[in-house]
Amino acid sequence: MEEWLTSYEAARLAGYNPEYIRELIRQNKILGRKWGQSWQVNAQSLQEYLNNVEKLGDRRGAKKKPSPKNR
Repeated sequence: MEEWLTSYEAARLAGYNPEYIRELIRQNKILGRKWGQSWQVNAQSLQEYLNNVEKLGDRRGAKKKPSPKNR
């Protein structure tokens, strides 16, 4: 059985803002569904997204600062 989280639970677990979680759903980066007035996130798709982003080295996608030796 699939596990679903509210967008607020997903945001808390991921360290993101709930609006950013909903944006990830709209961009089809994580699986979500509308349940009544609230959004739900598939826990497995969220975990897979976080694992993939972590592999890229920057969880929130911000540009990395140049290292001191490259200045």
